[in-house]
Amino acid sequence: MTQPVFALVDCNNFYASCEKLFRPDLRDTPVVVLSNNDGCVVARSKEAKALGIKMGVPVHHIKDEIRRFGIAPTRTLSKLANYGAKKYRATGGVVDLTDPLRQRRLMARVPVAEVWGVGRKLTAKLHTMGIVTALQLADTDLATLRNRFSVVLERTARELNGIHCLPWEDAPPPKKQIMCSRSFGQPIQALADLEEAVAHYVSRATEKLRGGQQYAGELMVFVRTNPFKTSASQYSRSASIRLINATQDSRVLVQQALNLLRSMYREGYDYAKAGVMLSELMDETGLQDDLFETADAGKPSAEKSQRLMAVMDEINRKSRATLYMARQAGPEVYAMRRTHLSPAYTTDWQALPGVG
Repeated sequence: MTQPVFALVDCNNFYASCEKLFRPDLRDTPVVVLSNNDGCVVARSKEAKALGIKMGVPVHHIKDEIRRFGIAPTRTLSKLANYGAKKYRATGGVVDLTDPLRQRRLMARVPVAEVWGVGRKLTAKLHTMGIVTALQLADTDLATLRNRFSVVLERTARELNGIHCLPWEDAPPPKKQIMCSRSFGQPIQALADLEEAVAHYVSRATEKLRGGQQYAGELMVFVRTNPFKTSASQYSRSASIRLINATQDSRVLVQQALNLLRSMYREGYDYAKAGVMLSELMDETGLQDDLFETADAGKPSAEKSQRLMAVMDEINRKSRATLYMARQAGPEVYAMRRTHLSPAYTTDWQALPGVG
């Protein structure tokens, strides 16, 4: 008698995932689904789980956690209002900063590090100027902020003064690191093939870097064999370099990545995966020149580098992967396998499920 075989297909956070399926605006947002009569939580997204919300908890037990509102005339002030709603329980979860006097009272109590867009490095620089609260930043001379830092910080100060000047495109927070890695469809042994793959991944990561108006101060490259293929020889290595000058130039980063790859490559292994990671990311306000660097006629200036990369990105934006580094293979060579790719419900009319 043959033994039965059972196949179980399970979906993570099913009801919460269904709610988010056609709601891209809920991406990375904590979502819970309530039982009949809105009594208790029966499904939680991973973000809701991270907040410590338990399965089956009555909704009235968590209403103070899920309701936090910040109201203000600018987006930067609304972020501060939301900070106040979370920090001070007496607010009842709602802070209204439409009154200029209330704005200044709250800003006087909020550290400058809590201001939207002010990171750790920028906070340290502001502290050296005696700017330690949001109110002190708001009261700083705008020309000083623009000249010593950037127009971005000047706009932040204007927003703290109730002047709306941040476009919606500036909403995503800056990334802390960018990684691009893939498992190969077939094992790779030759160094030249690995170089093509790594060059491709660096180029993709650097595109994202420039898209966020950021610069990378550190680069890491890794390669490994298939750890699940125990019959084959195993090898796994990574190498990194801290750049003297942070950059967003694909040419510089590709060359540095290839140098790292060559230093750790070993013959005789079936490489199954490679990847790169850009870290120590910063915007232009964090850039520093090398005091000991001398002029090099063969080295492109920062201005020329930015112009070239901008042209390259603009061309590729109109026609994907029209221009790419000579050292990398064509973009289709190391593309992801997408045999089971879900239909593009939210972007393709033809992919929408039919009814009837």
